[in-house]
Amino acid sequence: MESTPEEAPVVRVTSERLSSIEDEEVLNKMMDNAADFEERRLIRAALRDLLKKKREIASMSSQDKREQERASRQQDLRQQQGLSKRGGGGGVAGIGRAAMNQQPTTQSQPAASVTAGGKAGPTQATSQKCPSSAVPNAKNVKQMLLDWCRAKTEPYEGVDIQNFSSSWKDGIAFCALVHRFFPDAFEYSVLNPYKPRDNFQLAFSTAERLAGCPPLLDPEDLVGMKEPDWKCVYTYIQEFYRCLVEKGLVKTKKRA
Repeated sequence: MESTPEEAPVVRVTSERLSSIEDEEVLNKMMDNAADFEERRLIRAALRDLLKKKREIASMSSQDKREQERASRQQDLRQQQGLSKRGGGGGVAGIGRAAMNQQPTTQSQPAASVTAGGKAGPTQATSQKCPSSAVPNAKNVKQMLLDWCRAKTEPYEGVDIQNFSSSWKDGIAFCALVHRFFPDAFEYSVLNPYKPRDNFQLAFSTAERLAGCPPLLDPEDLVGMKEPDWKCVYTYIQEFYRCLVEKGLVKTKKRA
C-alpha cells in the first residue's frame, strides 16, 4: 500500500497571535494572503491596534516637543520683559511682541512716518483704523477654518489639529479631512504616520480626483521640511474648502 503524505497542520489566525506581531508589513502580507472573512477581520483589527499604538507614541513625543518649545518661549519672554524694565522704555518689549506676532509689521510703519512728519490728526486716526478693521477679520477667517478642520477630523484617531503647520506634517490630517467627505476613496485605518510621503500623495490625489482641488502642495517639498509652511497649508485648505462648497458638500451661511 502506498503511504499518503501527511498534510501540513493549518495554523489558525487568532487575536493572541496577531497581538504579538509588531511589524505592520507582516500584518499587511497576512491580509493579502487571507481568504477567510473572519481572518481578514481579525488582521484588520490587529492593524488598527498597532497603528493606534504607534500614533500614541508619536503623539507623546510631539507633546514633549511642544512643552519644550513652550518653556523656551516663556523664557525668552521673561528675558525681554527684564530687558525692558532695565532699559526704562517700551522699545525692547515692543520688538519682542512684534516678533511673536504672526501678522506683518509693515502696517504700523506708515503711521510712524506720518506721525514723525507732524500730521497726527485725521491721518493718524486713519492709519490706526486699518489694522483694527482688516487684521482681526483675517485672523477670524483663519481661526474659523482651523476650527472647521478640527471639527471635521475630530472622530479620527491620530489627528490633533492645533495649527496649520506641525499638525499636518505626517499627512494623516490631510487624509482624515479628505476621507471625511469621501469615505469610500480609501481605507483610513491602515494609514501609516511614518510614511508621510505616501499620505500626502494619497490625500492630494484623492482631493484632486474627487473634489477638483488642484495639487498646490508637493509631497516631496513637504517631506523635506521640518514642519510645513503654515501659509502654504492654509492656502491649500482654503482651496479644498472652496471646491467642496462648489460641489455642494459644504453649505455656507448666506449673509443678509
